Amino acid sequence: MELWYSLVELLPFEWAQSGQMFFMKNALLAVLVISPLFGLLSTMVVQSRMSFFSDALGHSAFTGVAIGVLCGLQEPLWAAVAFALLFSLLFTWVRRRSDLASDTVIGVFSSTAVALGIFIATLDGGSFTKFNSLLVGDILSVEPRKILLLAAILGVILVLWLCAYNTLLLSALHPALADSRGIRVFWQEAVLNAAIALVVTVSMTWVGLLVINSLLVLPAAGARCVARNTRQYHLFSVLGAVVCGLAGLMTSYYAGASAGASITLYLALFFTVSMILKKH
Repeated sequence: MELWYSLVELLPFEWAQSGQMFFMKNALLAVLVISPLFGLLSTMVVQSRMSFFSDALGHSAFTGVAIGVLCGLQEPLWAAVAFALLFSLLFTWVRRRSDLASDTVIGVFSSTAVALGIFIATLDGGSFTKFNSLLVGDILSVEPRKILLLAAILGVILVLWLCAYNTLLLSALHPALADSRGIRVFWQEAVLNAAIALVVTVSMTWVGLLVINSLLVLPAAGARCVARNTRQYHLFSVLGAVVCGLAGLMTSYYAGASAGASITLYLALFFTVSMILKKH
């Protein structure tokens, strides 16, 4: 982290000066790691028509946190990670084993997860308000070790994209054709859904559950309007996510507003501009 702090000190901002405001420097690094992650995963989420899957994962992660608190864990986040991974695997299994549409399965799992989370949080007259911070998030509270975890996840996602993107795309667009070509569709979807679950769960305390779904939809939705091929689709999605992430962080700092909400508004502007460019 010392190398990163040294690099940030070259920026022309008062918070970038040496020996102060390390929380802002950590937040900047977190945005630079989170944004490409959401930009890449967004392309597959939009392509697979699973836009509300991350929202359901957020509900399951909330339930995991409630379970972790109930069990007295010092770090409830790991209970949330475990529960979200289990949630994603069960969702993939039910989706493949039933004739129900994806949005129907997502709705069933989402409503069940959030009801279970509220039930656990309010046991014995417990208060739900202690979980309010998860709804809005606070990226300024990010810890260096969590950033390193996300950086490792980003590396794994990049390797997955380079090695298996074609099979992932075929499994999403035409499962029957993929299966006929010997592709294990279930495990392809399971790996992708687990990756989304991991990213959503780890970053929910910084971005906020109320807007985290937008980070997995808007980058690719905007990029799809102006991209002419798959390479441009991925490039515009990642670049849009990074630029909007940085702009949202700066706006939240100087305006004293939520970083997650600021990033989402910039992503919405990115989508709007992309739609206008598409028409022309």
